Amino acid sequence: MGIVNYQQYCQMLDNAKQNKFAYPAINVSSSETANAALLGFKQAKSDGIVQVSTGGGKFGSGLGVGDMAKGAIALATYIHVLAEEYDVNIALHTDHCHPKNVEPFLKPLIQETARRRANGLPNLFNSHMYDGSELPLEENIANSKALMKLCVENEIILEVETGVVGGEEDGHDTSGLPADKLYTTPEDMVYTAKELGEVGRFMLAATFGNVHGVYKPGNVKLTPTILRDGQAAVEAALGADARLDLVFHGGSGSELHEIHETLDYGVIKMNIDTDTQYAYTRPIVEQMFKNYDGVLKIEGEVGNKSVYDPRSYGKKAEQSMADRISQACDDLRSTGTSLGKNI
Repeated sequence: MGIVNYQQYCQMLDNAKQNKFAYPAINVSSSETANAALLGFKQAKSDGIVQVSTGGGKFGSGLGVGDMAKGAIALATYIHVLAEEYDVNIALHTDHCHPKNVEPFLKPLIQETARRRANGLPNLFNSHMYDGSELPLEENIANSKALMKLCVENEIILEVETGVVGGEEDGHDTSGLPADKLYTTPEDMVYTAKELGEVGRFMLAATFGNVHGVYKPGNVKLTPTILRDGQAAVEAALGADARLDLVFHGGSGSELHEIHETLDYGVIKMNIDTDTQYAYTRPIVEQMFKNYDGVLKIEGEVGNKSVYDPRSYGKKAEQSMADRISQACDDLRSTGTSLGKNI
C-alpha cells in the first residue's frame, strides 16, 4: 500500500488506541535496515512506523556528505518507493530531535514536506519528534507549540517528550541525571494536553523510568501506573477526548507484562532500536567467525567471494532483523491488525 497520508495515519493510531495495541516504531539508518523493517511488518501483517534519528540520517547520508537532514530525506525517499510494494500501511517518523538540532534537522524536513505539498506530492514524513525534555517544562512546551503549528500547517503529527528517558542513544547521554527526572508527573501530562491539545493532534513520550540501551530483564525499574494516573488526571481536567496518544521509549529489557500494562494505559507506539541493531549484526558476526579464512585473504590465498560478498551476509542480517520486528509486533499485539486497503 505504501506510505500513508495524514487521515490514514490518524486511522492507524485510532485503531491502536481503541484496540489496545501499539505499533513498533523501527529506527533505520540504511537501505538495508529499511528493507528489514518493511519485511518485518509484512511478515506480521501489521501496519507500522519506520523512523530516522539525527544520527541515523547522518549515517545514511554517507561519509562523503554527513548531513543528518539530507540523509533522512534520502532514506525517506527510498522507503516511499519500496513501501508501495508491500501490502501493509507504513508511516514515516523522525526520532529524538533535541533543541540544538531543530535548525539543521527538523525544520529542513518540515520545509521539504511543504515544498512537496506545493508541488502536489505527498508528505515526506508523517510525524516528527521534538525532544525538549532537557529544558524546563514550560520552555519545552512553548517550543513544542511553535513547532507544532508548523507541523499542523503541513498535516504532520508532532511527538513531544516530558521527563527524560535515561541512558544513551545517538550520542545523547542522560545517565547522570537525578532519578526523579525519569518520571513524568500527572501535572506534566495535564499541562501538555492543555497547551498542545488546542493546536492539534500530537503524541506524548511520557517517561515512567524508561532507559535507552540494552539491559537484562529486571534491571530497568518501570512504573507504568504513572501513565494510568496521568491519563486519569487528563480526563478529569479536560474530558475523555483529551486522553493522550502515548509513546514508549527505551523498552529494551522490559518485562512483557509491563509492556502489556502500558498498552492498557494508551501507549500506541513503542520505539525499537537496540534490539533490532543486535538482530541485524548477529548473523554478520556469525558469518565472519564461521568463514574467517574465506572473508580474509590469508597466507596468500584469494578468499571465498561467496562469503565476503556483502549480499551473502546482508540477506541474513535483513531476515534476522525482520524476524525481530515480527516478534515486536507479537509483543505489542499489532500482529494481524493491518487495516490494509480499508484506509
